[in-house]
This record gives sequence, structure tokens and C-alpha cells, in this order.
Amino acid sequence: MSDLVLKSVHKHYGQFHAVKGIDLTVKTGDFAVLVGPSGCGKSTLLRSIAGLEEISHGDILHGDNSLKNLPPRDRNLAMVFQSYALYPYLSVFENIAFGLRARKVRDTEVRERVRDAAELLGLTDYLERKPRELSGGQRQRVAIGRAIVRDAELFLFDEPLSNLDAKLRDEMREELKKLHKRLGKTFIYVTHDQIEAMTLADQIVLLNDGMIEQEGAPLELFEEPRNLFVAGFLGSPSMNMIEVSPLAKDNLVQLPDGQTLSIDAPMHARILEVKDPMLWGVRPEHFAHDEGAPNAIMVDIAVLQPTGSRSYASFRIADTHVVAELPAHTVSAEGERISLSPNMAKTHFFNAKTGHRIG
Repeated sequence: MSDLVLKSVHKHYGQFHAVKGIDLTVKTGDFAVLVGPSGCGKSTLLRSIAGLEEISHGDILHGDNSLKNLPPRDRNLAMVFQSYALYPYLSVFENIAFGLRARKVRDTEVRERVRDAAELLGLTDYLERKPRELSGGQRQRVAIGRAIVRDAELFLFDEPLSNLDAKLRDEMREELKKLHKRLGKTFIYVTHDQIEAMTLADQIVLLNDGMIEQEGAPLELFEEPRNLFVAGFLGSPSMNMIEVSPLAKDNLVQLPDGQTLSIDAPMHARILEVKDPMLWGVRPEHFAHDEGAPNAIMVDIAVLQPTGSRSYASFRIADTHVVAELPAHTVSAEGERISLSPNMAKTHFFNAKTGHRIG
């Protein structure tokens, strides 16, 4: 097996530039997730890898072989779509076997491959059923089974879980991770759901407007976002962005309501050099209720959203809406005034004009 390499890949639809010079390497055996908002080019990129779209410029290499001019059937890949696309009049066995029969594979090998796939996906007891007799999760397993009997080197998934309810999505995410580990093959997966991306990926590729904003390990993007887009896209609730002003002395920055925060001297020196407006990014989970802690600020809780063991507490700093994620019972009622201390080591500063993270 070989790495998949995209070199300066562009895709035009007439005057519309859908994919803008993508350079990307997916290591052999990795689970790579292409994620981003609707219209960012992630499905177009996946379909280009599959050969369902012809790229306008650049190249796609699998090892030393260019895939650019190869038809889909010769690319040694399998694809699972958002739609299950099962044949309603065929049994589960025949749906999984359909591609093998089209390639004139011997009956004995077809039976062996289908049975192996069914056992791997927990479908052994359903092989004689029709798709209408299956749940949504079971139908998606059949679609995946039809792909894995191909014994391809690349497996492509185009939002395969979006038609499932929340509980089934959770279950299928776990099943996909197990399947990837068992097969040891390269998975490339498209989703708009950042939770799916974070939980599934070895490598996240975050796209925006046809370009890669940042790619790397999930926690790398989450903890070290390159810019405002990355910081705001990953995380639910998203990172709070609060305009601050650096003060000339004592390593302080001032919040819009006049309260101040102490930051380390090197960061203070960096942001003093920036003449553009400054944003302070802090994730909801990086607030703590500790009145004796440094950098504590006083806030009035406007809305409280309990979720069980945790609660989301909303408040305002001047005109800026802010959310803190706190242990249950930290706030007794809406309207309460409490002290919150941010973990400054986990927060970031951004140039509000360029969007770039500072430091």
C-alpha cells in the first residue's frame, strides 16, 4: 500500500473555482477526515480522488502512480455514499455481492468474501433479508459491506452517517473506528460535523472556500488553531471571542467592561506590536469558578442550560456574548453574580483584522 498525495489540485465548474490548489498527503493506513462548512469543496475533493470528477489542474498520486487519467474502476478504491443506494429487490447477501458479480468473480470467492464482510459488520443473521426489513444502521452496514468486499486500498466515505439519528450515529462512529483498525486500510471520510471529525480522525483536513485552513491531528487543530476560522469551527459550543486592548504596563490586557487580565510577558510584548484590533479566544470549558484564583472576573449569569453533570452558563462582557461550561450546581440560578477564572495557558490571542493567531 502507498500514500495518497494531492499536488496543487484545482477544480473549476465554468467560472466557479470549487477547489483551489490543494496540496495534501494522506499516509498509508490513516483515517483522514475532510471537514468544513457546506460548499467548502470537501465532497468535490473526495469525488476527484474517486475519479467521479475530473480535476482541472494538478495531480493525484497513489504511490508512484498518477490517478489523474484513470477511470474510477481502475483506481483500486471503494466508496460509500450518503445514500445507501441498495437494491430493494435483492437480499443483503446479493447487495453486498453485486459488485463482485459484476466483475465476474467466482461464486466460491463471492460467498467467502460476503460471509467475511458480514461477520465483520455483524450482518451474518441478516443475509437473506431485503433492505426494507433492516434498520437505518443495518442498511448503512450493508453499504459499507459492499465496499469492503472489494479489498480496495482506499476507502472513501461521503457523509455516510448523515441520514441516521443521533444514537445510531454514535454507534456507527464506534463501528467505523473498529472497522478501520481491523482492515488497516486508508480511509478518507467527508463530513460537515466537527464532532464526527474529532472522534474519527487520525488526520483532520479543515477546508474553507476550496482551500485547506489547517490540517493535522485532531487535538493539534483544537488546541493550536492557526486562525479564527479554525478556532471557531472546532468545538461545541465554539470558542468565545472577546475584544481586548493591551495596556502598556504590568503585562495586562483590558476587557470591554474595564476588567483586566494578566498575561505572560512574551505574549504581552507580541500583542503590543500588533496595531490592529485584538481578540482573546477562550473555550467554554476553560473557565472555572474559583474566587481565589488569579485573573478572576466578575460576571452576571443571564442564561443557564443544565445538561446533567455540566451546565452552560451564558453572560455578557459589555456587548459580547460569552458561554462558560461549568460543573452542575456551580450556579444556583439565572441572575447570580459569580467569579470566573480562565485558564490563560489554554487561551489564544488573534489579530481581528487578519484572523491569524498571535504567537
